[in-house]
Formats: sequence, structure tokens, C-alpha cells
Amino acid sequence: MLKSLLKTMRPHQWTKNVFIFTALIFDEKLFKPLPLARTMAAFVLFCLTSSAVYLINDVADIDKDRQHPTKRLRPLASGELKPSVAIAAAVALVGISLPLSFWLSPYFGLIALGYFLTMVAYSFVLKNVVIVDVLTVAAGFVLRVAAGAAVVEVERFSPWLYICTTFLALFIGIGKRRHELVVLSANASEHRQSLSEYSLPLLDEMIAVVTSATVLAWSLYTFSAPNLPPNHAMMLTIPFVLYGIFRYLYLIQVRKEGGTPEELVFKDRPLLIDIGLWGLAVVAILYLF
Repeated sequence: MLKSLLKTMRPHQWTKNVFIFTALIFDEKLFKPLPLARTMAAFVLFCLTSSAVYLINDVADIDKDRQHPTKRLRPLASGELKPSVAIAAAVALVGISLPLSFWLSPYFGLIALGYFLTMVAYSFVLKNVVIVDVLTVAAGFVLRVAAGAAVVEVERFSPWLYICTTFLALFIGIGKRRHELVVLSANASEHRQSLSEYSLPLLDEMIAVVTSATVLAWSLYTFSAPNLPPNHAMMLTIPFVLYGIFRYLYLIQVRKEGGTPEELVFKDRPLLIDIGLWGLAVVAILYLF
């Protein structure tokens, strides 16, 4: 039961919470012990909160997950884990994570609470509303960035990074909807109501819009943010962003992947290398130039 519970908590999706480190890195506090420790604590608390959301979501989606070719193997959908156990675990996780979040920082606690309530609303209502569903997913990533900014008390953090996060999250979220529509085909609406309102041409146009917006937003950040080196060295990271987006487009449109973005990043070596090089370049430019 414990193994099934842990699996339902989706630890592999905790990688999404690395967005909490955005403020720490871009506010140039990565090597300061106190901000680093506070960000690590925030990361752990957000992992607990997000796991509670995943438990609630899987309880709400038991019947629909049984119609999905892979999600039907999840512990709750397959009958390995009882819904009552999952609900009790979710209550316990929230009971631990939210009070500690407010203790770490009142502002961080409010953001964590807002994230939890938003994602619960998504699990029961918002994910069935076309377009609002992907906007809500993007909001979850922006709240992660804001949560990181709350615990390090940012001084030079650029608002452009919130815009970049929004467009990147939309890009990934729409790509996931596209994968679901392709894989589930005629049964798509039985798994997720909003999928009946989408079409491949519409999703491809939406991807085109957010792809362009992501590249443009990051490019503007690299030479307009006030805390960056005056020699505009951050512009050297633009090719990594371009390759990463083009590679992801290749994976979702040619290889028909993208259903689990958090796993795809680690499975695709070229994409993982590109993200690693981008990260190294960003840190080097911020802290060495």
C-alpha cells in the first residue's frame, strides 16, 4: 500500500517544482547559504502540497483514468490503492505542508495555499473548460516562480521571467493536450471533457503562437533586464532556447510524444543536454561576468 501511495504522489513530477529555484538563481543568490536553505525548504513543501493535489486529482479521475491506455495502470484506477487511503494521505500532506509554509514566510504560505486551491479547482472544474485548462496549468508554474521569489526576498528579479514562464508553461501544456488528442483519438472526450472542444489544427496554431512568444519574451529579457551584464552576454543563451523549443516540437509532432513532459525531458538526451548547457550558460553569465 505504501508503494502504491508513493506512486500516486507522483514523485517523478516533483521536477516541476524546480521553477521555485528561478528567483534564487536569477536574483544572484545561488551561493548564499540562507536564501539557498529557504528555497530548498520551499521546494520540499511545494512537493508535499503538489502531491496532495495529485492524490485528489486521481481520486476525482478514477473512472476517466480507466479509459486511458496508460493511466488505467495507476494505483487508484487499477484498484491497488483505496480512495479513502488517498484522501486521508492528501489531508495529512496539506495539514503538514501549509502550516509550515506560513511559518517559512507568510507570503509564501499564501502562494502555496493559492496554488493548492487553484489546482483543486482545476481537478474538479477548470480542466474541463477549453483554453482555461491550459491557462490554469500555466498559472501553476507562475505561482511556483512567485513562491521562490517570496522566500528569497528578491532585489533584482526581472518581471520578464514571469512572462517567459507563462509562455513556456503554455507551450508544454498545449503540447500535452495535443498528445492526448492524438493518442485517445475518438475516445478523447471520455477521458477529458475539454478535449472535445480542441482540434489538431487549433492546437497547432496555439503552439505556434506561444512558441513565438516564448522566444520573443526570452530574447527581450536577455537585453532589457536591468540586473544582467551590460555587455548583453545573456543573449548567447538564445540559441539554446531555440534548439530546446524546436527539439520539443519535433518530439511532440514527429515522435508523437509529450504526454508526460517531466519524463520526456530526462528520456530525450539531446533535450536534456541542451537544458543543461542553457543552465550552465545562465549561471556563468550571471555570476562570472
